[in-house]
Amino acid sequence: MDLAYVCEWEKKPKSNHCPSIPLVCAWSCRNLIAFTTDLRNEEEKGSHFSVHADLTHMVHIIDTEHPWDVYSVNSGHTEVITCLEWDQSGSRLLSADADGHIKCWSMTDHLANSWENTVGSVVEGDPVVALSWLHNGVKLALHVEKSGASNFGEKFSRVKFSPSLTLFGGKPMEGWIAVTISGLVTVSLLKPNGQVLTATESLCRLRCRVALADVAFTGGGNIVVATSDGSSTSPVQFYKVCVSVVNEKCKIDTEILPSLFMRCTTDPARKDKYPAITHLKFLARDMSEQVLLCASNQNNSIVECWSLRKEGLPVNNIFQQISPVVGDKQPMILKWRILSATNDLDRVSAVALPKLPISLTNTDLKVANDTKFFPGLGLALAFHDGSVHIVHRLSLQMMAVFYGSSSQRPVDEPALKRPRTAGPLVHFKAMQLSWTSLALCGVDSHGKLSMLRISPSMGHVLDMNMSLRHLLFLLEYCMVTGYDWWDILLHVQPSMVQNLVEKLHEEYMRQNAALQQVLSTRIVAMKASLCKLSSSTIARVCDYHAKLFLIAISCTLKSLLRPHFLNTPDKSPGDRLTEICSKITDVDIDKVMINLKTEEFVLEMTTLQSLQQLIQWVGDFVLYLLASLPNQGSPVRPGHSFLRDGASLGMFRELMVVIRIWGLLKPSCLPVYTATSDTQDSMSLLFRLLTKLWLCCREENHITEPDDALIDECCLLPSQLLIPNIDWLPINDGIISKLQNKQLVRLQFGKAPGLVGHTVSSQFDAFVRAPGQPKIDHLRRLHLGAYPTEECKSCTRCGCVTMLKSPNKVTAVKQWEQRWIKNCLCGGLWRKMPLSYS
Repeated sequence: MDLAYVCEWEKKPKSNHCPSIPLVCAWSCRNLIAFTTDLRNEEEKGSHFSVHADLTHMVHIIDTEHPWDVYSVNSGHTEVITCLEWDQSGSRLLSADADGHIKCWSMTDHLANSWENTVGSVVEGDPVVALSWLHNGVKLALHVEKSGASNFGEKFSRVKFSPSLTLFGGKPMEGWIAVTISGLVTVSLLKPNGQVLTATESLCRLRCRVALADVAFTGGGNIVVATSDGSSTSPVQFYKVCVSVVNEKCKIDTEILPSLFMRCTTDPARKDKYPAITHLKFLARDMSEQVLLCASNQNNSIVECWSLRKEGLPVNNIFQQISPVVGDKQPMILKWRILSATNDLDRVSAVALPKLPISLTNTDLKVANDTKFFPGLGLALAFHDGSVHIVHRLSLQMMAVFYGSSSQRPVDEPALKRPRTAGPLVHFKAMQLSWTSLALCGVDSHGKLSMLRISPSMGHVLDMNMSLRHLLFLLEYCMVTGYDWWDILLHVQPSMVQNLVEKLHEEYMRQNAALQQVLSTRIVAMKASLCKLSSSTIARVCDYHAKLFLIAISCTLKSLLRPHFLNTPDKSPGDRLTEICSKITDVDIDKVMINLKTEEFVLEMTTLQSLQQLIQWVGDFVLYLLASLPNQGSPVRPGHSFLRDGASLGMFRELMVVIRIWGLLKPSCLPVYTATSDTQDSMSLLFRLLTKLWLCCREENHITEPDDALIDECCLLPSQLLIPNIDWLPINDGIISKLQNKQLVRLQFGKAPGLVGHTVSSQFDAFVRAPGQPKIDHLRRLHLGAYPTEECKSCTRCGCVTMLKSPNKVTAVKQWEQRWIKNCLCGGLWRKMPLSYS
């Protein structure tokens, strides 16, 4: 493990930011991190200099790619925040406090740096100690031992799992469950109409204090709650909770399950050594059979892993004679058994559990040992000396260690090199693992956020192929689930990029056609983010983003076509267009048009005119590609990969035909070219050259070189038409490219780093607009001017910029905008930009 970056608050003579106690953080599947601090408001009162300290409980949300761009919101909680919890989509956040108030936060206008409190619930005056969203019934299992399989269905299988509660038709009902300090369980359900149904029930008849609690879910749709009163001499209690809706009211039923005493309290050698239970966690939210417990004293801790098993109940011989027990008729009971325990450790300050759903059962310790270097099998323990240990989640054996600035160093390090520590040690008070377990964030006792890399090899020497296989497997997992893969990019070195992109493409091509279509845009976005990490592949980033834009335009324009007769049984007009354009290889655009039913292409004049900016981009890009064909030996030039991409060239060819037909209806919607001759038919010329180039690479396995005649004609294009400048996406200003040299980057909240720019961007500057030049809306293709007055948003992943509010009211344009209103075309999140962006 090593530090990637640290981000801290501005240092003032007297800082207003102080860590809240307890401090909490949460990491979403979209790589958003939420954490808490308390803001000290100081006021001078009267003539005497008396300071009245008043605390504001803040929630901070950052995107891991832009950690300095923190969104801080006054939570409105009157007491300290005790829990933060993301939903499974990573777009909503729950916060709960020590006064029993629970708030649900949602993005404002789908912006990652703008949040608002929408709904909530309350158990007045009763502090919340555990909080969780209800399970939606979606569970995927990772089969590490099958990582070499060709089919994604073998590597990642859907597990039969029932939602906590279902609506009519089996749709999962959204909501949350919380446990309070007085032993109450409260459930809030979000109805489709926005109404909140809340019910509160005691966990058992005899209510008792709950100092620690956690929530997990069973495959049958039930909820399991684990509680402890904080004393190791008391049992850890478990309850089954069933939620239902009866007569439009939420109903809760509870049932007591087997409890356990920690092993350290029954061990004569340690009987009174660890008086308090400080951490209680289920190993996973959908794994209610395995629990992690930590007991501590002032200086030390011990960690135990327990498992719930079904065991046969022995029957007395007397009863055996009366009624012999045969086979599966033997009575069974549930019993907690200890799986593993650590030796005495330094005092544990925080625990982080893996979120990867690796399919390991109690009997899988052999499999676990065979794959012990795979990330996701370890959980993290933070200690008061500043160190962090990664231990196996079942065997609790050490896998990796990180020594903080104040923790002790390895024994073989010279004493002179060890820094002297004065005052209290800095340690993580809250900690979370990323969704692939390749990164760890911790918030320390000073409110500073640290991002740690966790090596895929867990510090052991693995050959390059094994490390690549781990990264590839996790990239495939993110591609299937739709989770963000930023934490995987932390480990990709420039030398790996080409290999990873090729292998990812090979694995993708092995899948069936239906799955390929579902994942078609996600793999292009993934390739783009990988290619950004190497100087030899940086130009391909623009190509991949242009391909995403092309796919989106193609789908939108073809979706506007309507069959002439509504009950037509055969293919849609878009499918027919694709089929005819692939069959008819004629270079004359008008001859291809004759084979189409032109009545299917009739649209309103206002609709055609509103699409002109998108149509112009298609025309400009085709001209740019053909003009760059004579320079195809230069892979550094953006657009190079399109010259061998038969599928993309085929899409351009289809769109040129559609545009030609629409031009007959409304000539002003056609792309505008600056030609040297008034009589030249630019569309026909470009279609003819494009078709010749497409014929060279239409079959992926049989690509031929363009002949000299085609290259000569393309050489003449600059003398016939003015070649446009293509507005490529800007090089992203994120942190990932600055972390490749493995040097620690120090950042400050609210202040963008001074080293803006890309380490490999110098060769690319010729293709990107310089600061001060006119800006463009990359998705609407509208010019915004050198200093835009409209509010804009940018993608956290690719840097694409577009206006926040739509200037259009035409239905077709709104349909286009709906494609990227929630996420960018690459799948990245939107963040609001300041008006003075450059």
